[in-house]
Amino acid sequence: MVSAKPRDSSEIFFSPFSDGIVSEVLRVFLVKYGKQWDGRGAHRIVGKTPLEAAAAIVEDYGLPCTTNEFISEVTPLFTDQWSNIKALPGATRLIKHLNCHGVPMALASNSPRANIESKIACHQGWKESFSFIIGGDEVRMGKPSPEIFLEAAKRLNMEPSSCLVIEDSLKCVLEADALQTLKVTGYAYCNGITRPGVMAGKAAGMEVVAVPSLPKQAHIYTSADEVINSLLDLRPEKWGLPPFHDWIESTLPIEPWYIGGPVIKGFGRGSKVLGIPTANISTEGYSTILSEHPSGVYFGWAGLSMRGVYKMVMSIGWNPFFNNTEKTIEPWLLHDFDEDFYGEQLCLAIVGYIRPEANFASLESLVAKIHEDKKIAENALDLPLFAGYKDDLYLRSSLHKN
Repeated sequence: MVSAKPRDSSEIFFSPFSDGIVSEVLRVFLVKYGKQWDGRGAHRIVGKTPLEAAAAIVEDYGLPCTTNEFISEVTPLFTDQWSNIKALPGATRLIKHLNCHGVPMALASNSPRANIESKIACHQGWKESFSFIIGGDEVRMGKPSPEIFLEAAKRLNMEPSSCLVIEDSLKCVLEADALQTLKVTGYAYCNGITRPGVMAGKAAGMEVVAVPSLPKQAHIYTSADEVINSLLDLRPEKWGLPPFHDWIESTLPIEPWYIGGPVIKGFGRGSKVLGIPTANISTEGYSTILSEHPSGVYFGWAGLSMRGVYKMVMSIGWNPFFNNTEKTIEPWLLHDFDEDFYGEQLCLAIVGYIRPEANFASLESLVAKIHEDKKIAENALDLPLFAGYKDDLYLRSSLHKN
């Protein structure tokens, strides 16, 4: 469990990359064999070695090639995309924070060492932040064997019990060498596997924080010491590490991102069930951008082409209370409108994060939480830090267009 005593030095392992490129590469590659990448069996390859992950894909999709042939063909495609790999939300923030506070970190991954270094080379300051980088080709056995974590602790001259593994399991571990992700270890932030990573960390005698990326999979991480929604939700002080000081009035400023489209009819439960009229937009064509942002409650500004710019709070995710089957975007424009505006162009500038997606015991508690989110967003958007985005060019340029 969590130690109440702050550690004098720490180690962290984690997986800092998003998996959007994985899906894109496989989507293109499988067309060659008349197949369509649908994420089938993703749980079988998350965190596996390249050979294991390749074997799973060949089997699941019935490909007429051997595992080694698959690796040979797909590896160059991933190599070409390494410079385009985006960091997981919160990864750079965490690395900089720990590095500034002198927390020793090592990066340990099943990927070959050369591939790891090629990937992180595209992110300024990352390589210098790690005391050690350990690849899967430097140990005899990959996860779920604890060997790679024990080797990291040895090189850091730390007892395994003083290490924290942050297990970020990506949908597909195919990023480097056909099927892999990274791990950052220092105060131990462990990377990309589902249960194998948690198993490896616990077997090494380390504490483990799991960050599942597959939807609705938190229940399989029961052996982890904590399960969080995303790196944005990590509270280092729980593990004896220096706390973040960048939260402002219950909100976390984020790098702004943008999305837009015509307003469509949603599930019909916003106004009818919750008494909260959301202005839904289609997620079609936005699969990549949605995969890059964790589910949760965000806020920002919304521009309606024929009306103006308004404060908004929104949820992204599967809405566990209603058990959605797909990831949705449900913005609530914080203004009383006299009429519906279906079909009107809606542009969103998302500038801050409030909390992770959560389930609730009752409809009443869900509604109460949503209204609490509304109040937090309204107050935050009056702060100079966020208020200026109301005049964002993306929003203003959408006005009077239909």
